[in-house]
Order: sequence, then C-alpha cells, then structure tokens
Amino acid sequence: MPDTPSPARKAFGDIAPGLADYTDQVLFGDVWERPGLAPRERCIVTLSSLISLYRTNELGFHIRKALATGVTEAEIIEIITHLAFYSGWPTASTALTIARGIFDEQKG
Repeated sequence: MPDTPSPARKAFGDIAPGLADYTDQVLFGDVWERPGLAPRERCIVTLSSLISLYRTNELGFHIRKALATGVTEAEIIEIITHLAFYSGWPTASTALTIARGIFDEQKG
C-alpha cells in the first residue's frame, strides 16, 4: 500500500475499506488500464456519463483527472455544451458551475 492514501481511501476508506480497495485495484487498476482506450478517451467517456446521469459528487474528481490526461478546458466546455441537448440544461448548467470552480482553482 502506498504512503499517500488514494482518493478513494481518503473519501471513504475509513468506513468502507473494501470498496476503497475495489476502487483502487479493480476500477482504477484493471478497468482504467485496459488497452482499448487511452486514459484521455476514458476521461471523455466518463465525463459524458457523469454529466448525463447528474452524478455531481464524482464530477469534480473526473474533471481534474481529465485535465491531467490532456483534455483541455475548451474541450470540457464543448462536451458540456453538447450534452445540454442530450441530458438537459440542468445537467449542463450544474456541470459548468463545477468545471468553472475547478478551472479557477487550477489557475489560482
């Protein structure tokens, strides 16, 4: 186990260590490392899914991850704009608010 706790371990490892292990080992270990899609592409798919399903709790983490894998702010805005027509204005508006906060945080 690494010295620095993973995001899953920080978020819920104290109450659900098994779920944190599955998150670290299966989701971000096995699933995210599959060769069929590059990490950048996986981030775009994940952002689209989280925005469409209005999963705001996980969205910030995945916007940061997308930026770290090379998805640009402009591309994230374009993804959100495109999804407004498929998942609805409220999901897009909320995603923009979250994205703006992260963009500002990274600039500051």
